[in-house]
Amino acid sequence: MRARRAFRSGMMRRSSALVTSSRLWKSRLVFWAGALMTGVISAAFAVMADEAQGLFFAVTGGAGWQMWLPLVITPVGMVICALAADIYFPGSQGSGIPQAIAARHLRDDHERSYLLSIRLVLGKIALTIVGLASGASIGREGPTVQVGASLMLLSARLGGMAHAKGLILAGSAAGIAAAFNTPLAGIVFAIEEMGRSYNARTNGVVLSAVIIAGVASLGLTGSYTYFGFTREVAHFPSDWLLVIACGVAGGAFGAVFSRLTLSLTRWLRRSKFEKMRKLVAVAALAGLVVAVIGIATGGMTFGTSYHQARDAVEGTSLPWFFFIGKFVVTLASSVSGIPGGLFAPSLAVGAGLGSVIGALLGSSAGLAAVLGMSGYFAGVVQAPMTAFVIIVEMTGNHDNVVPVMAAAMIGYGTSRLIAPEPLYHALSRIWAADIIRKIRSTAPLPTAKAEEPKA
Repeated sequence: MRARRAFRSGMMRRSSALVTSSRLWKSRLVFWAGALMTGVISAAFAVMADEAQGLFFAVTGGAGWQMWLPLVITPVGMVICALAADIYFPGSQGSGIPQAIAARHLRDDHERSYLLSIRLVLGKIALTIVGLASGASIGREGPTVQVGASLMLLSARLGGMAHAKGLILAGSAAGIAAAFNTPLAGIVFAIEEMGRSYNARTNGVVLSAVIIAGVASLGLTGSYTYFGFTREVAHFPSDWLLVIACGVAGGAFGAVFSRLTLSLTRWLRRSKFEKMRKLVAVAALAGLVVAVIGIATGGMTFGTSYHQARDAVEGTSLPWFFFIGKFVVTLASSVSGIPGGLFAPSLAVGAGLGSVIGALLGSSAGLAAVLGMSGYFAGVVQAPMTAFVIIVEMTGNHDNVVPVMAAAMIGYGTSRLIAPEPLYHALSRIWAADIIRKIRSTAPLPTAKAEEPKA
């Protein structure tokens, strides 16, 4: 009896300490402020990104000489982005998701600051907007992950909070949730892609960050479904050939994209050309590829191709060349050295692939686009749970959960056979190795201990 009373008394004291401790309340308030800021910045980033794309199409959308302007605007803009990223914002290049993953595996805040910082938040947002204004095939969702992780890591420092790895995870999840208005996908992404394991200790931290960032984003942009709505439903067994075809083809093409991205990235890093000349040449050539294909496809492959993907989801068949063109320009943009994500362009590629398969099989265009997105996206990122959850949330059709899940799993399995190395995690190892190499190269050399004079 005495032991039970002592236990209850101890529990009450601990509960009282949790409620009244000023240190704990400071940590909570700073954490909440970081999550709120992630939602606000994500919403503002989305608006600015849309405006940047609108500006590009307004300038280049004419039927006369204006249609040829991308031959200048896109290469020049991408060269400017690549140079600014390398000189002023090193660590901002590419998606941002590999940097957040790498930061979780680094040892301390000093090492993490090379990949997650407020300086990189500013550079990432600004240069992604410039890239979109230049017509590059990039998205804002991956960059939002790096932004969210940076803000939450700053919160940890200001609030004196431990568990930096868990806070990076929370910031990444909050960034995805706010960017797409997909809270479930943010949580699943954190568990599957960022953490690659479930850790119950960070469960509440991730959920809290997603909720607060999501509320902030909803307050600014309202509730919406990213790709509109589709009412098409896959029927068994008539539509399951389409499910299998989209899974196999999506996984195969996603794996090819992943392998080409990694191979080109590693080859460019190993090449012996002078760094600045190589940087300018690669960005200019990539920009020229994006411009030529964009003009040839009537502007369909510039930017995120959000409108093309949404039209496909809502039942409009896309031309066969859209899928091929979007695949190539996204690959060119990914290896160009500019900041920018893969999520939205990859979903557009998947919608185009599904549209082609649907036309060949005589299936519903909207259903084929959704299944193509699931198979291809799972093939690129090799995260099938994230793929089907994010696509179900973005299309608002919960009747297709099982077919979309099946396409994602088939795409994942196919991709693993061709590309055993997941793209984001392979890139994260490159980033982590770079940071360790940089720190070692700048560390002072140990000095020899001076000999004491002999008596």
